[in-house]
Amino acid sequence: MKIILTWGLALSFLLACNAITEAQGANTDLIAKNLKTCEQQLVAIGEAIRAYQTEHDALPMWLSELHPRYLTDKTVLLCPADKRGGKAIFAYNVDPNLPVSYGYQFHPEYRDGKTEERRVYGDAIPMVRCRHHVNPNFECLNLSFDFQISKSASVWQRDPVPIYGSLEAAITAYEGALQQMTNHERFYMLRPELIRLYMKAGREDDADSFIDRFKSDMNAHLLEPEQVFVLGDMLAAMDRHEEVLEVLTQLEAQQPQNPTVLRKLSQIHGKLGDFDLAAEYMNKAKPGSALIGKPVPDFSATDLEGNPISLKAYRGKVVLLDFWAVWCQPCIAEMPNLKKVYDTYKDAGFDIIGISLDNDETQLRDYLKANNIPWRQVFSGQGGMSPIARQYGIRAIPAPWLIDREGKLISHQARGETLERLVAEAVKDESTD
Repeated sequence: MKIILTWGLALSFLLACNAITEAQGANTDLIAKNLKTCEQQLVAIGEAIRAYQTEHDALPMWLSELHPRYLTDKTVLLCPADKRGGKAIFAYNVDPNLPVSYGYQFHPEYRDGKTEERRVYGDAIPMVRCRHHVNPNFECLNLSFDFQISKSASVWQRDPVPIYGSLEAAITAYEGALQQMTNHERFYMLRPELIRLYMKAGREDDADSFIDRFKSDMNAHLLEPEQVFVLGDMLAAMDRHEEVLEVLTQLEAQQPQNPTVLRKLSQIHGKLGDFDLAAEYMNKAKPGSALIGKPVPDFSATDLEGNPISLKAYRGKVVLLDFWAVWCQPCIAEMPNLKKVYDTYKDAGFDIIGISLDNDETQLRDYLKANNIPWRQVFSGQGGMSPIARQYGIRAIPAPWLIDREGKLISHQARGETLERLVAEAVKDESTD
């Protein structure tokens, strides 16, 4: 009997494995099919844009303008791997006329910036992008301004080789881009990325010479943070970490409260193996880090409806103290996830307090009403100078602080799937003060 059971279990296990393998194979085939279809659609979109450009001597404001004159089948604008059906995550990317899966890089919100990027980097940069294909080898499928198809990382500047076609072509393009660059802040990553390209090509002497020229142009007596950060990133690309520490320490002496300086000092101490000092600097840069596992200080305010509200009043609940604003696109992108987690765990002892860093109360109220946001909000009208934000040392948003039933900080960066996992774990703890 035991032998029969053993063989029965073995057979069941084998059949299950075969089913999983077949499902994985079918999924792989579907991914490949969707990718091929998407590439064909991007080619069709490129041809339609070229025709539009010939007739109007300009690029369209939105991809929907291609239909029906230049693109007869509007479903070409929908990637087969897009589970949202052409609905953009960010409101400013939503095509006003049709559902569109593809990220058009030349719509009104981007047009001025992309015009400058084209002048600096050339027409090899992406004009239309698709982010819907699950693939470990790339994040975006691109149609360039010169109508070529490529696969790249989401931030293509960090690895421009696929965009330009070869390592040497990327180096040549970046060297030329430096000659065109006028907005140093916008193109701050160009220099460090050129150093990485030099190192990848085995051209260390060129990297050294480039850094030496940059140093000679710096004002050693009055360090500018932007220049120091660029120099630090270039040196780091060559693993010259001791020199990075030296220039950042000089800048810290001039700007001891600069959070970016403190964060970068934390990173470089970590790379040099001094993890205690790295943690110390990170706590300075992000005050919330030092509170992990410790009680969060109370606040007292009035909510948007004029009612008293405090953190202490929520003791016994798991609370997300959400520092956000309507103008903050990452905050808005996270909102559907917040609503999902709230609806799932509100009856298990979870709640949210929104700390709005908006300046416009009407805009805030309109957003809350239009999106049915049920949790309470604190609004001071002082934007980033919000008293509660200043109390907790908030320097950037979104800043979601997750607090347990006893008032102790669980995380100061609880977002996405991490938020749901942490909330699920926290609501299981029934202990109260």
